Amino acid sequence: MQRPRVLFADDHRLLVEACTKLLEAECDVVGSAADGRTLLLMARGLRPDVVVLDIGMPLLNGLDAGRQLKAMMPEIKLVFLTMNEDADLTAEAFRIGASGYLLKSSAASELSGAIRAAMEDKTYIGSRMTGKIVQAYIEPGRRSMPSRLTLRQREVLQLLAEGYSMKEAANILDVTPRTVAFHKYRIMEQFQVKNNAELYQFAVKQSLIPASPRRH
Repeated sequence: MQRPRVLFADDHRLLVEACTKLLEAECDVVGSAADGRTLLLMARGLRPDVVVLDIGMPLLNGLDAGRQLKAMMPEIKLVFLTMNEDADLTAEAFRIGASGYLLKSSAASELSGAIRAAMEDKTYIGSRMTGKIVQAYIEPGRRSMPSRLTLRQREVLQLLAEGYSMKEAANILDVTPRTVAFHKYRIMEQFQVKNNAELYQFAVKQSLIPASPRRH
């Protein structure tokens, strides 16, 4: 098997450096992105075989970035490496086309195997996640996935919850501030969100940002 070209997407630099050393014997790490939007730009230019990405990333979370990557490059392999143990998000990752999902605490022992599996068109679920997924699907009354938003609504909501103004969000998304305002108030109306504090909490519930997000 040829050496896979791997692109990392994670805003924890030390983790990326450690994983790069871990993979150097069998993979070519072609770069790393610290946020989801940079990931999309880098992937277009570098054309990696595998993207190893986190779910919680600034500007554009890993699930939405992964969804856009698969639309642009259907052949690309996605391996989620995250601290998030939510079985519903794991299921969503595979629904958008992921090849693997494992926890960062298992990276040393499982990341190489997950990449090999992805390159062989196989699915890899980290050993610590398998039981959680099974348990989630046999539990009565398990919670449903978060309410569905359009991709643009998710992009706007994440940026506003991260502390960007509507003008700043518009610049990032390359749209007008009026467009951002439209989506913001449509979300608030549709999901009965009354103010910015509730909008932030709604973004957390949607798993777009962690409970204590990074502020730009």
